[in-house]
Amino acid sequence: MSIYLDNNATTRVAPEVLEAMLPWLGDEGYGNPSSSYGLGRAAAAALETARAQVARLAGCREDEIVFTSCGTESINTAVQAALAADPDKRHIVTTAVEHSATIKLCEHLAQRGYEITWLPVDSAGLLDPLRLEAAIRKDTALVTLLWANNETGVLFPIHEIAAIVQKKNAFLHVDAVQAFGKLPLSLGDEGIHFLSMSGHKLHAPKGVAALYVNRRARMTPFLRGSQEAGRRGGTQNVTSIVGLGAAAEIAVDHLGSRQIMEWRDAFEDFLLESVPGTTVNGDRTLRLPNTTNLSFEGIESEGALILLDADGICCSAGSACTSGLVHPSHVLKAMGLSNERARASLRFSFGRFNSASDLHRICKILPEVVEKLRALAPGKLGVSA
Repeated sequence: MSIYLDNNATTRVAPEVLEAMLPWLGDEGYGNPSSSYGLGRAAAAALETARAQVARLAGCREDEIVFTSCGTESINTAVQAALAADPDKRHIVTTAVEHSATIKLCEHLAQRGYEITWLPVDSAGLLDPLRLEAAIRKDTALVTLLWANNETGVLFPIHEIAAIVQKKNAFLHVDAVQAFGKLPLSLGDEGIHFLSMSGHKLHAPKGVAALYVNRRARMTPFLRGSQEAGRRGGTQNVTSIVGLGAAAEIAVDHLGSRQIMEWRDAFEDFLLESVPGTTVNGDRTLRLPNTTNLSFEGIESEGALILLDADGICCSAGSACTSGLVHPSHVLKAMGLSNERARASLRFSFGRFNSASDLHRICKILPEVVEKLRALAPGKLGVSA
């Protein structure tokens, strides 16, 4: 039986979510929510129920939630909307540790003549708000950055950042794909203009997401059409949106739980004590409760993933959206890690479907894997294998 410790990549669909979705795949739930007859009205009502559920988890008004297909679409929509609000502003501030969706978009915008400022982070993955403030100029259209890093779980001080950006009269977009459902949010009080979230990170299906649009922010749609009050064209994926709403409702009830964090901390403490050459990458306090990124001196993460997979352990060497790439993690490199240490790093992200027995099993198997890999490359730790 496999042990799934890659919940930052995606999560299993919760049984309650699947149960909520199934009626909308059958004979009574296939109506187009834009239609005026009974089937359509029922689908439209289901959308609004889901919108209320998502808004409750986000801490915002229902009319500030726009449904999209994925986090990447939400990010692209927010960035393009901010740039369209004032075409004369051609400067964007972001960070060197963003998700590939933001990085690729900013690289594309740079080719179109926008100037991008890539802010650094320190060795713990933390962002200096004063450095961000100094980077914002009169021609800055947008600040776009993560709330929680997908690889390390490290949190940026969004409350402080929002106050800075508001004072500087620029737009703020927050990629909260990893934070949504794990951290309590109160977007109505934050001063954030746009915030991206995604369903498959909190036990909803893939292919459904949402974008928070502050009611005072000017919104230019990325996909034009009549749906979502004209803010996102395209017939809504009712079944999956119902699933997202159900997942959000469940997440509200789990926000106060400390069980996942306790498992994560016990896992870290055991490895730091029992496996020499183990290091935690990133700040151990200001981070998501479920995430740890660990370096094991003297191994290659690719080999570790193969051996762990053979034992039924699912984890990752970084973001799922950059897996398969041979170069070391851009996040860990931006934190100042050497190529060797970055390539010796693994990310473990716990979820609410893990158990104490999962923790016991990974704590038995992982040290054995590290020992086996070190035996294949003796001398890495300065001791005989």
